[in-house]
Amino acid sequence: MDQTPATITAPIPVRVSDSDDPAELLRFAIDAHGRGAAALATLVDIRGGAARTLGSHVVVAADGRFCGYVSGGCVEAAVASEALLAMTEGRDRTVKFGDGSPFFDIVLPCGGGISVAIHVLRDVGAVQHVLDRLGRRRAAGLAYSPERQTLEVTDPRPRACWLEEDFVGVYRPGTRVVLSGQTIEAQTVARLAAVAGYDVVIRGRDEEHRAAADSIDPFTAVVLLHHDLDAEIAILKTALRSPAFYIGALGSTRTHRRRVERLAALAFGQDEIDRIKAPIGMFGPTRDATSLALSVLADIAAARLVAHA
Repeated sequence: MDQTPATITAPIPVRVSDSDDPAELLRFAIDAHGRGAAALATLVDIRGGAARTLGSHVVVAADGRFCGYVSGGCVEAAVASEALLAMTEGRDRTVKFGDGSPFFDIVLPCGGGISVAIHVLRDVGAVQHVLDRLGRRRAAGLAYSPERQTLEVTDPRPRACWLEEDFVGVYRPGTRVVLSGQTIEAQTVARLAAVAGYDVVIRGRDEEHRAAADSIDPFTAVVLLHHDLDAEIAILKTALRSPAFYIGALGSTRTHRRRVERLAALAFGQDEIDRIKAPIGMFGPTRDATSLALSVLADIAAARLVAHA
């Protein structure tokens, strides 16, 4: 009697998280790999406009769960379906969407096109290395070879790019906000910054300078929200000697002139002083704590894009 093979039904892709934080996506990849299999889909080419930057990820588990974005949300389920096929076949693949794609029913709203490289994870050592680096607030890089179908640790580049035949992705720590001030403005900035997913560190006036310095790295914004120049001077000096990508201070233009005179008397150079954004914020003047907090956080976000494009 003939036996008819049972039909194998592929899992249905289901989004399980709206996060686009690289560290969360990589943790999901490690967990999914440990439970069976996982694929890392990476945006490696943009034709025309696109909603995401090169190096953006979608991570897909063998049971159909996925998270991450390589577009504005219009192709991710299709990417997950392609990743499931790649895992079934055990081979990497690169798929085009939008302009230049064979999928005529999938159109990107921006009118452009993207290419997504799907890598079936054989091991997660390189991914864990990135997470370890991010945990120590250090940048990291991964080189993906479509020819060899490998993912290897590499030095981080200024931005994600093709390097000969390999695509190099870049991973940087999230934004940290070091806040100094006992004001309602400081409390409001801290609250909204936490909601935005920033790592918030609050430094009191009398804390050791060393503790403040240890909190500041190239991915840190220092925000000084004092109504007294004497109260800010210690941490301001620490910030100016640090690699912080943003230093902002509360006060009017007249107050800032007094601040500049004081710093010049302390032998700070003009290039150092010019690092201070004062009056602080992207727009102003503001007359309430919430508006000021929004102005400050918008300014920080814009500065981070410039510093780490």
